[in-house]
Amino acid sequence: MVARIYRPAKTAMQSGWACTKEWVLEHEPEAAREVEPLMGWTSSRDMKSQIRLQFATKEEAIAYAERSGIPFRIVEPKLRKPVRKSYADNFKFGRIGKWTH
Repeated sequence: MVARIYRPAKTAMQSGWACTKEWVLEHEPEAAREVEPLMGWTSSRDMKSQIRLQFATKEEAIAYAERSGIPFRIVEPKLRKPVRKSYADNFKFGRIGKWTH
């Protein structure tokens, strides 16, 4: 079973960069999820999918995986360009785009 080492991306629902600084080691699923027919719950027989380890640096995560004998692959984060825009830009004169309510 291969583990993934990655840095989580910023979600669309948060304005800050919390929980995106640390590197995460997660096992990739071995078995597909199953739907329980009576209640409709989704379950999995894969217990390693519940393990999520966090590390301060990528090197620490790699060292842990090598020390534990876990095969891994690294997913590099895609850095995005910061948006430099203020709230006042929505109301400035000569704004490009139509104003809608």
